Amino acid sequence: MLSCKAIGELLSQKLDRRLSLRERLRLKFHLLICKTCRCYEKQLKFIAHAVQRLMQSSDGAGMPPLSEEAGRRINRNIRQQLNEENSKEPRRRL
Repeated sequence: MLSCKAIGELLSQKLDRRLSLRERLRLKFHLLICKTCRCYEKQLKFIAHAVQRLMQSSDGAGMPPLSEEAGRRINRNIRQQLNEENSKEPRRRL
C-alpha cells in the first residue's frame, strides 16, 4: 500500500493529469481506509474550485497572493496531519 505522502502527491497530480488505471486503483483503495487522505482530497478539491471561480470572476479584482509565511504554515500543518495519521497506522512486517 502507498504511504499517505505518496497518496498526497497522487492527489495533487490528479488535478493536472489523468492518472493511470493502477494509480487510480491504489488511490481509491487508500482513500477507503484513510480518513486523513480523504480530508486532504476534499481540501484540494475545495481549493481548486475556489481558484477556478476566482480566475473566472468578471470583476478582475482577484485576491492578493498568498504570503510565503502562510504557505509555509499550510504545508507544515498538512505534513503534521499526515505524520500523525502515519504514526497511528500499525507497521507491517514484510
